[in-house]
Amino acid sequence: MMLNTPFTGRPKFKEALRFWFKLGWISFGGTAGHIALMHDFLVDKKKWISNGRFFHALSLCMLLPGPEAQQLAIYIGQQLHRKKGGIAAGVLFVLPSMFILLALSIIYVLFGNLPWIYALFNGLKPAVIALIIVALLRVAKKSLKSYLHYIIAGMAFLSIYIFNVSLLLIIIGTIIVALTLHYLKPQLLLGDPETSEQELADEKSYYINKTSATQVGSFSWKNLLIQLGVFLFLWLIPIIGCLIFLQDGSFWKKLILFFTQTAFFTVGGSYTVLPYVAQFAVGKFGWLSKMQMIDGFALAETTPGPLIIVVAFVGFMACYNHFHASLLMGGIGLLMTVFYTFLPCFLYIFAGGPLIERSHGNETVSAVLKLVTAAVVGVILNLTIYLGKDVIFPGGVLLSHLNLISLIWVLISLLLLVRFNLNVIYLILLSMGIGFLRFLTGM
Repeated sequence: MMLNTPFTGRPKFKEALRFWFKLGWISFGGTAGHIALMHDFLVDKKKWISNGRFFHALSLCMLLPGPEAQQLAIYIGQQLHRKKGGIAAGVLFVLPSMFILLALSIIYVLFGNLPWIYALFNGLKPAVIALIIVALLRVAKKSLKSYLHYIIAGMAFLSIYIFNVSLLLIIIGTIIVALTLHYLKPQLLLGDPETSEQELADEKSYYINKTSATQVGSFSWKNLLIQLGVFLFLWLIPIIGCLIFLQDGSFWKKLILFFTQTAFFTVGGSYTVLPYVAQFAVGKFGWLSKMQMIDGFALAETTPGPLIIVVAFVGFMACYNHFHASLLMGGIGLLMTVFYTFLPCFLYIFAGGPLIERSHGNETVSAVLKLVTAAVVGVILNLTIYLGKDVIFPGGVLLSHLNLISLIWVLISLLLLVRFNLNVIYLILLSMGIGFLRFLTGM
């Protein structure tokens, strides 16, 4: 299909549902991996949403608390099929990883750390690095359009890699730079008009593009109050049920309020949220030990879904330990934790959707968010190096610590993805098989 060939018709809900369901099971690699898979399918393959709209929404989601990739999925699902599409995308994004982590948590407390399970997922890690590298190259190619974009991406990378600046501060700093340029050098910020006209022509080939009609309606205080009322109703039902039917209501109240607070007030991605959760869950509340928290990180990093899903393990262990090794209470705790951590994401997108739609037609806002997207490229580059370093040099960046098998599998995975366009599911299954084979042979 040529780039300027118009997309005709809205995709069927069943087709979208199949993608969201599959995404939930194969979305390894954290935010970068999620962006890679969604961009590859929704933008490049299916042309359901244009590159500009995709990254415009992603940049805004980066400013919100919680997992931005899930919020992006909710937004795109809502744009495709209204509320039911947003709910399906958001729920299916996190549901598979929740069930996987529930199973792994039960195995963990019953049998301890099973080496063969970690071997399966360790075999997957090199393939995840390859997926993230492919994502980085594709995102950079479509997002870095000028020298300014490259400079911002480079500054973002250096800020987080060398000076360990938080993602939130990087985004705020990028916005400040963009607004300063808007007043001092607006042409530098807005770019070449001819490029903009070409981009506008290309937009016509996508179902959701800069000129397509919104599916979320216009903003109104009445709708906002209704959505807040629905959110409050959904928030109250489980906590009331816990207080009525389960013992030790004060514990459930503390658990639910903590994870609700975490969902609302921690901005800056998983790497901002997780230290906060660890500090309180281990240090203040004593819900689990430091070693158990580290094991939870390991489990979450090797399962699909957002890295913040580690809170599910925290909720499980908190209730398992508090209620005298009860698997039932651990399971309920995991469900409550996931529900209250991810519920606010739907409120942000459903209530803020009209504001997102209103902003995408504004040239200045779009230009500012393009700089934010460029900064995100720098952040993804840092994530690629951060994760890749641990996979290829597990004992430290020294030649003597090189894991040659992992390096070879990264290169083979890149070849399979780029040259032979191998389906991600097949790559995941093949990589886990390699991991199990390495476990059996002791390699």
